Amino acid sequence: MNSVGEITALVKQAAREAGFELAGIAAVKEFAELEYFPKWIAAGHAGEMKYMEVRDESGNLKRSRLQRTAPWARSVVVCAVNYNSGHPYSTQVEDAERGWISRYAWSREDYHEAVMRRLRAVEKELRAQIEASGAKAHDFPAACNGAAEAVPFHADAQPQGRDTKVEENAGGTPALQSRCYVDTGPLVERVYAKYAGVGWIGKNTCILNQKIGSWLFLGVILTSIELVADLPVADRCGTCTRCIEACPTNALVGPYQLDSNLCISYLTIEKRGTIPEALRDKMGRHVFGCDICQDVCPWNRKAPATNAAEFEAREGLVNPALAWLAEMTAEEFRERFRGSPVRRAKRSGLRRNAVVAMGNSGDRRFVPLLEKLASDEDESVAEHARWAVRKLST
Repeated sequence: MNSVGEITALVKQAAREAGFELAGIAAVKEFAELEYFPKWIAAGHAGEMKYMEVRDESGNLKRSRLQRTAPWARSVVVCAVNYNSGHPYSTQVEDAERGWISRYAWSREDYHEAVMRRLRAVEKELRAQIEASGAKAHDFPAACNGAAEAVPFHADAQPQGRDTKVEENAGGTPALQSRCYVDTGPLVERVYAKYAGVGWIGKNTCILNQKIGSWLFLGVILTSIELVADLPVADRCGTCTRCIEACPTNALVGPYQLDSNLCISYLTIEKRGTIPEALRDKMGRHVFGCDICQDVCPWNRKAPATNAAEFEAREGLVNPALAWLAEMTAEEFRERFRGSPVRRAKRSGLRRNAVVAMGNSGDRRFVPLLEKLASDEDESVAEHARWAVRKLST
């Protein structure tokens, strides 16, 4: 029978073969970083993202302690894939007629599906190794004793089925239980990524890797087998505060502290309806997400471009024309953004963001279009268009 160490090594090899640049193992523990999550929620820093606040029957936040929702889990396999492309950063582009869609959303395939497909390949290999070894539950120090109910944690999680898988040995006892997640699990992925040795948590709250940078999609596999855990990566941010200083809305309220209510990514993707006026003129020409805190990070200066074809940019999504976005029909939105993360903002939100970007462009040629949009049937678009007209007029 293969040892736990051998199985751990084979799982990491399977991750590399599946297309992940990085893979590591974290134990399931009450890490100190997780103690910050309830305080973050209590401070209201999650904004309207209520899925972050899902609680168990006792009123405890599920994401703050993995043991509450997956008591059988003993190890977390954390995998990371590079999605960077060869296009310029947002800080290198100046075109008043065009907006900015975050780099992660340019991809030809929704990253949830692309990462999940790779995760399933790793999970399959893990299961194969357990079966080939002829292992039984008691052969491993932490085999599970039962299945936990699957819980959705994200409004856009439908395509990424995260069903629990259980294999039983001849005695009817589960030999392995596992579950895969891409952004939708009951855990704070970046904390486990740190303790899996994938990277450190930067002052911009992103996972940073010394060789690859921060353009990383994370995927995790919870498993009932206690694999050999890796060592956490040392924090290499040092005294650098470029990400904090570069944030236009001061959303990074301190090192490693993000107030989502002020974050341009939150405002353009998660925020519904009216964007606070005090923040609009600080949003620049961002229409979906924001990359500034990563664009200015020294660790991304030499970040390599991805080799994965599915993460290459779709035509028209790098610096899209603002007028095109603002006048986009429902049918065009569905067709152009089919299978894209951009759908999360909805057509109303994307058009609203485009008119705010027009107001921030300084280009008075947008005024006639904005005056037309000021009477749009979508009141959110109309209200922000009226604001944009006032700003360009003054």
